[in-house]
Amino acid sequence: MTDPTADLTIAQLDSFESEFARLIEPLVDEQSIRAAQAQFLGKKGRLAEVMKVLGKLPPGDRAKVGAAANKVKQTIENEVARRLGELAEVAAKADLSRTLDVTLPARPFGGGHLHLLTQVRLEAVQIFSELGFVVAEGPQIETDWHTFEALAIPKEHPARDMQDTFYVSEEIVLRTHTSPVQVRTMLTQAPPIRIVAPGHVFRRDDDPTHSPMFTQIEGLAVDEGISFADLKGVLIHFVSRFFARDLGIRLRPSYFPFVEPGAEVDMQCSFCMGSGCRICKGTGWVEIGGAGMVDPDVFAQCKVDSEKYTGFAFGMGLERMAMLRHGVNDIKFYYEGDIRFLEQF
Repeated sequence: MTDPTADLTIAQLDSFESEFARLIEPLVDEQSIRAAQAQFLGKKGRLAEVMKVLGKLPPGDRAKVGAAANKVKQTIENEVARRLGELAEVAAKADLSRTLDVTLPARPFGGGHLHLLTQVRLEAVQIFSELGFVVAEGPQIETDWHTFEALAIPKEHPARDMQDTFYVSEEIVLRTHTSPVQVRTMLTQAPPIRIVAPGHVFRRDDDPTHSPMFTQIEGLAVDEGISFADLKGVLIHFVSRFFARDLGIRLRPSYFPFVEPGAEVDMQCSFCMGSGCRICKGTGWVEIGGAGMVDPDVFAQCKVDSEKYTGFAFGMGLERMAMLRHGVNDIKFYYEGDIRFLEQF
């Protein structure tokens, strides 16, 4: 049989829930709600006073009273949490209304734009298209034959060391230039040919002016009667259009296995117009790429009649061209994704 004192205690505990709810209903600040909570659940609160009878009850009734007390405690704590959450939400809305006028029209949000390197690539393609060049593309993972041997660079050739190639296997590489696109075009298309091949290339190189991956654009023209003068005219046209000023170029004799004769291409410094500055190291000239007349050995590999046709090829790095035009001093800025840099272009 339950001790009457236990029944009275449980009834009293049950009444605490409704009493507490009525007590905090009008309260509008955290301090008052916490004070009301302490009245019931504090060390000297009403729940503690009621529980003093627990030790005088029979063992069987203590569990019932204890369970009722825990239920009341949990109900009060849940109610406190609910009310404090409501107050926090009201305060947050009030803060927002003080700092933001929601009746104002939204701020304009600008759209995105093409990456600087994409802009430069598209512009270069457009300039060469004015001279009748069309875009040709090829795979970035290439065969050793297309990348080297078809370009008169056999396996033991010292020029392979200059390329610092990433090898996938003995016969498969990450292309070190876009020249394989020229090979593939000559193998599948009869002259006349006039193409540009923009795309990513890969080399083991990493410093402020070089990257293991960079963007190159190469050009190839094959037809009857093409001369070195045609090559120079194309390069002058490109430099003048790309830098929007009348800049000169010079062709310094140089060696590339797949062209003969070959040349390094320099342009008049766009910063000092040839008078000498820090960018051109006082020379008035900056190097922009390589070029030359297609070697007959390359024509032989690609089944082009070198007795009938001649051709020229050229190549340059688009990162370097963008650096020279926009004054970018570290190639890594292109790839870091820093919005402060990208939004300038």
